[in-house]
Amino acid sequence: MKPLIKICGVNDIQILHELIMIDEVNFIGFIFYNDSPRNVTDNFLKKISKIDFKNKRPVCVYVNSSKEHIQETSSYFNNPILQFHGDETNQFCNSFNNEYWKVIRVKDLLSIKKISKYHNASAILFENYEENIYGGTGKSFNWNLLENIKSLDTKIIISGGINIKNVHNAINIEPWCIDINSGVESSAGVKDLNLINEIIEVYKYGF
Repeated sequence: MKPLIKICGVNDIQILHELIMIDEVNFIGFIFYNDSPRNVTDNFLKKISKIDFKNKRPVCVYVNSSKEHIQETSSYFNNPILQFHGDETNQFCNSFNNEYWKVIRVKDLLSIKKISKYHNASAILFENYEENIYGGTGKSFNWNLLENIKSLDTKIIISGGINIKNVHNAINIEPWCIDINSGVESSAGVKDLNLINEIIEVYKYGF
């Protein structure tokens, strides 16, 4: 069974409309982090309430944000998943009335063991570790490290530089979901519909 697909870092309304029409896309991610080129603007956010997501689930992404900021921005969406990229505790992540995913930055095998700290997370997202960088490195980590946790009853999402050249490798890891971001951009923060459609074709039919 193929993994689910999340396209993350969406900040363009036209791209959002196009993603909603792609059957293979399950989750659409929106980043609320000022240091990211994919940060959602207030103008974009005001248009969200008029969008029919159909069967897609919105995911609101945060890095060490205040509780007030999270509550305010996520309220624009209907039943969003909250995704935490920072140093948030399980208690904090679980203090909202929302399903949550926790991101773990993978440096080595010890990094992966951090999943035990987030027992309330409905899924764990693994991304590449780079010092002082939270997400958006555009690089993959050693996905073979995940072999050790396949037996655990945990939904695993992998991210980090997934593009048309390596998406088949990501699928072969057999995660629950793959998170695609910079690999479908023409420049930092600019999603390219052609690249999105190309990677979906590879996902569906292979090379």
